[in-house]
Amino acid sequence: MKFINTTITEFGYVLPPNILSSASIEKKLSAVYKKLKLPEGRLELMSGIKERRLWNAGTKPSEAAILAGTKAMENAKVKPEQIESLIFSSVSRDMMEPATASFVHSGLHLPATCHAFDLSNACLGFLNAMVMTANMIETGQIKTGLVVAGETAENLINSTITNILNDTELTRKSIKGHFASLTIGSGSIAVVMQHSSLNPKGIKLIGGALNTNTKHNNLCQGADGNNGTLMQTDSEELLKRGIETAANTWPLFLQNLQWNPKTPNRFFTHQVGIAHSKLLFETLGINPKLNFPTVEVMGNTGSVAAPLGTAMAIEQGYFEKGDKAAMLGIGSGINCLMLAMEYPR
Repeated sequence: MKFINTTITEFGYVLPPNILSSASIEKKLSAVYKKLKLPEGRLELMSGIKERRLWNAGTKPSEAAILAGTKAMENAKVKPEQIESLIFSSVSRDMMEPATASFVHSGLHLPATCHAFDLSNACLGFLNAMVMTANMIETGQIKTGLVVAGETAENLINSTITNILNDTELTRKSIKGHFASLTIGSGSIAVVMQHSSLNPKGIKLIGGALNTNTKHNNLCQGADGNNGTLMQTDSEELLKRGIETAANTWPLFLQNLQWNPKTPNRFFTHQVGIAHSKLLFETLGINPKLNFPTVEVMGNTGSVAAPLGTAMAIEQGYFEKGDKAAMLGIGSGINCLMLAMEYPR
């Protein structure tokens, strides 16, 4: 895929107010740790995640997305009536029906002529939504679009802790499927995207590549049930197959962009844990120093992770004029999407 006339005007993000450390989670599970003779510090050791952020109780995904969307529009100096498309792209959503985008649309006071819909694809949702918005810009359907995501990890973490404590038949083997759920964090992100004629000096979205490996769609599955929101993850196999899918995507990405492996000098990835990032960089031959890490203090923020890293990097001057960057996304399913950006001088 290639884009000619699409720019990233501004991001906006909001970090939840509450910090939950991995040590605090393990303290809540101390009875289980003692019973199964699990060493303290196992969660941080396995994931590299020291802490994650959580919203106040009862915060809805739409409310989190509205906060980020408001910031993005303010940063871009774009008024609500200028937004022609809104895509809500989180794993989390308010309810099955209606679309969470309808609540965000109303909360942001967007016009009646604005597209408003959800796009769900696990942790890849935001990147997919950027592609959909770029497609509408490139074909002349819209000139200004907004993509939002609000991930809420609170119910999953609380339900997982409760389920572990109440499972009298839990073993050292069966508890493994729960650990990935304890690495999740909350956050919200939004981006205003425009036709380059409206923002000629903006960051250019120039193309990308995708690859699917859906025969492994059973490795991470979550749902709401009588015991709350729960997820079962084969972390080791998911890591292996996810990196395998990224390895198949990388040469397609370079070919589509006519880049060589050393062309991008900044990377923003979907961050699951330290081991995942290390293996990804080793497999693709990427210098890890070119990555902007957030996972140690944010946890796995799902669809928010890669764009949040991009937004924070821009804010801190890590991604600046003259840089070429790649957003690397891997989502359970398994799907991989890589997008290229260029920050003109």
